[in-house]
Amino acid sequence: MKITDAKKITGSLTRTSKMPGLSYSLPAWECKTGSKLRKIKNSVCSMCYALKGNYTRYKAIKAAQYVRLDSLKNSLWVAAMVAQIKRQKFFRWHDAGDVQDLDHLKNIYEVCKLTPQIKHWMPTREAWVKDHLDSKPANLVIRFSPPMIGQKNNSWPNSSMVVLKDASCPAPSQGNSCGDCRACWDPKVKIVSYGKH
Repeated sequence: MKITDAKKITGSLTRTSKMPGLSYSLPAWECKTGSKLRKIKNSVCSMCYALKGNYTRYKAIKAAQYVRLDSLKNSLWVAAMVAQIKRQKFFRWHDAGDVQDLDHLKNIYEVCKLTPQIKHWMPTREAWVKDHLDSKPANLVIRFSPPMIGQKNNSWPNSSMVVLKDASCPAPSQGNSCGDCRACWDPKVKIVSYGKH
């Protein structure tokens, strides 16, 4: 499948200046758990970065996210995603938004299986995903993100958390870039902590 044809199916992908490759973005307004957490004071989602800044400043960004959301129903979604990312070394699922349902998760797994040369990373606040970690491809790291600032989770193989100080993520001190760090994609790194932003 040609990339131009793939984009017609899935919509375009995102390229953030911070990360070492392409990423995938859905509308944070449609997060299943996040929509509930946004109403809880001091939850990470109550100050979601994907509901402000460029995500809301430019109408085209939000529109593109909804195109991607609608594309999840397309039977060619897996093939189109593979066509677009197959030359990447690292890929991030959901720099905004989250996994929508089990079918979505299974399709992400299929994309990962069909791109074994890529290291995939997916943060999530959807706790039900834990029931499906046994079938997760080895080249995908899923990091559960607890809902509250400073909250740690040790029950998942990999997780992340938001902290007010002493974050392990080096990006803020190196021009807001991952640089050489690949901790988020590394299954040996149990917990990655990010400063509140």
